[in-house]
Amino acid sequence: MTRAEFDDAFQRHMTWLLTGGKAGAQGNFRGAALDGFNLHGHTLEGADFEGCSLRGAELIRADLSRANLRGADLSGAFMHRALLVEADLTGADLTAAELNHADLERARLAGANLAGADLHEARLDDADLAGARLDGAMVDGAMVDGALGLAGGTA
Repeated sequence: MTRAEFDDAFQRHMTWLLTGGKAGAQGNFRGAALDGFNLHGHTLEGADFEGCSLRGAELIRADLSRANLRGADLSGAFMHRALLVEADLTGADLTAAELNHADLERARLAGANLAGADLHEARLDDADLAGARLDGAMVDGAMVDGALGLAGGTA
């Protein structure tokens, strides 16, 4: 996907959000290659990124709440203070991603690879971490109240 194609789809997505789905179109980025894209501060709430490649993308302060990121490759992505509330990250690759101060409340991270990820002071309250890989992840100060499956992951 080119940057122009992304920008066009993003504008339709924003219209969809602002009109409550009455105009525009929900963002569909399934399987797209968006490696290294700068999406700093973008509102992508509810967008579909299943199987998308966002390696090294800048998603700082991006709103990906309720987004479908199943199986997405977010390895090395910069997601400082990103909103991922109720996002579906099942099976996603977040290896070495920077998720410090990110909000992952009620996110589905079952089977996700968070090896070497920076989760410093991230909010993981009520997140599903069943089977998630956490080896080498930095979790100091992370809030994990009610997280499911945390004991099953490795840190």
